[in-house]
Amino acid sequence: MTRISRLQKRFPELYIDAFLVTDPLNIYYLTGFSLAAGDGCLLVTAENAILITDARYAELLAEFDSDEVVATISGDYYGSLNKICQGMDIDVLGFEDGISYSLYDLLDNLMTTDLVPFHQLIERMREIKDIHEIELLSNAAALLDSGYRYVLSIVKPGMTERELANRLDFWMKDHGATAASFPTIIASGENGAKPHATVTNRAIQRGELVTLDFGYFVNGYTADMTRTFAIGEVAPELKEMYGLVLAAQKAVIQRAHTGINGASLDHYGRQVIEEAGLGDRFIHGMGHGIGLAVHEMPLAYGPNAKHLRLQTNEVITVEPGLYVPGLGGVRIEDDLVIGHGPAQQLTHTPTDLVVVD
Repeated sequence: MTRISRLQKRFPELYIDAFLVTDPLNIYYLTGFSLAAGDGCLLVTAENAILITDARYAELLAEFDSDEVVATISGDYYGSLNKICQGMDIDVLGFEDGISYSLYDLLDNLMTTDLVPFHQLIERMREIKDIHEIELLSNAAALLDSGYRYVLSIVKPGMTERELANRLDFWMKDHGATAASFPTIIASGENGAKPHATVTNRAIQRGELVTLDFGYFVNGYTADMTRTFAIGEVAPELKEMYGLVLAAQKAVIQRAHTGINGASLDHYGRQVIEEAGLGDRFIHGMGHGIGLAVHEMPLAYGPNAKHLRLQTNEVITVEPGLYVPGLGGVRIEDDLVIGHGPAQQLTHTPTDLVVVD
């Protein structure tokens, strides 16, 4: 069963005649065709899938091979949508509730159908990965593993965070990545105490930790990995922090399986840090889902995720961290495929503390 047919099969229980998709990632997920944001929409009816876009995409659509999707070229996307709905006697049209107010206002004034909002309908379909998606995520993760090895081969005292990030970006794109899925974090020394540090012109110095958090798209899917490494020997308290974060991460990975709730999984790792008296220095959730986006369902799991139960073939990150202002920080992150047995790890870079001489 295709993704479009799975959506169509749900129409009776959703009490809709058709569904309007405007999010570019969701359009790509359902059809395999890439539209830029705002460049059109996809109408899925009980028997059809109609892509509405403009003449800029005509040549690409001519090359697009699909047994399910037909396209119509129009400079008035939603005027055409209304005419199609009228011609097909569509009375109730579902739509994604994440659309802008201006688009909703346009639809409300234009459409003759009843409009019914749905929250994360396609995103929940995306939550469970198929075999092909897991293979694509595994390929993206493998490139991150290689990218990290490249970083370790070139980093040296005196290099700035920005220089290192730029060289990594070029290397990743030169080896198959299309784009970063978020701004790369390279946080050295005291900057490591900022979980979402931005890259700066700070020079990396001997005797400190460096946290690298990066993700890149490969064939549409992104992995997400974090490693913290040392430049020369570091203070004992930094080594202790690293050991705690690593122990917390291992505790979560060992217990990640189908059916466990998010709060329980988070607790296995968080308690390692809390028992060491540093619970107030772990200030974010344990992880999130990844796929076509770097943050997708399950969007996050942590102490409050009691009602979230992990499902087979969800792909999540595990990324505990410690952040001590004035000293630095540690975060270690890997990507897992959830299953009934031990989770399948996609990122394979060793997690023992690396000391770059």
